[in-house]
Amino acid sequence: MRKCFYLLLMFSAVWGTAAAQSVLPQITVKNISGRIVISWRNDYKEPVANLSIQRSYDSLKNYTTIGSVLNPQNLENGYADESAPYNKMYYRIFISFAGGSYLFSEVRRPVKDSYPTPTISPSDKPNSSVTVVPQDPMIWINRDSSILKIPNIINKPDTVATSAIPVIKYPSSRIYTGKDNNIIIELHNAKNRKYLVKFFDEYEHPLFELNRITEDYLIIEKVNFMHAGWFIFEVYENGKSIERNRFFIARDGR
Repeated sequence: MRKCFYLLLMFSAVWGTAAAQSVLPQITVKNISGRIVISWRNDYKEPVANLSIQRSYDSLKNYTTIGSVLNPQNLENGYADESAPYNKMYYRIFISFAGGSYLFSEVRRPVKDSYPTPTISPSDKPNSSVTVVPQDPMIWINRDSSILKIPNIINKPDTVATSAIPVIKYPSSRIYTGKDNNIIIELHNAKNRKYLVKFFDEYEHPLFELNRITEDYLIIEKVNFMHAGWFIFEVYENGKSIERNRFFIARDGR
């Protein structure tokens, strides 16, 4: 029987510049497409024993703990509140240290965060060294089988190469979106092969990577990607790139 392993990364890996966080005891709280994301950096020298996320209708009292992080000592970390009863709740973090002392972070309310819609300039159009995937004209493939562009609108180039270029079809059979919009990773014989998976947003900004994969079947919670839309990934086996492709996370309710 195939086992399912759910991964909730929560910013514990390396995030790109778009996900810069405040340094504890300051925190960053954003409303990203209706999802409240609390994030921070941990620069404390003293070992942190626990980080508990709390919320309240009131900025001074009646706080309720809604969750905690798996590894409180990670340099960059965060938590997604997907069940907030109100999108202007107050948030803070209870910080306890190994020696028994504790403190509270600053109190923050969510700030709306939006992502710009990419546009295509004439210089973005591929030339004759590029082919268009027949099944999906939104994917433009370079001669090295890498994805050159993933525009949000269909802008088919005037000239398309006729030579045969190896193309890995979309959707990928290795990494794809499940019915619940979580991301599924299927890698053959993961225990005996050194797989590395890198994730990027649609602008090629690095998000995080998985470099110690030992299970053939994994599920990554969609909250790790912070927003709906297109994402790019690269799969490496024993240091060699074997696939570069994409997946789409739909907005909740679609």
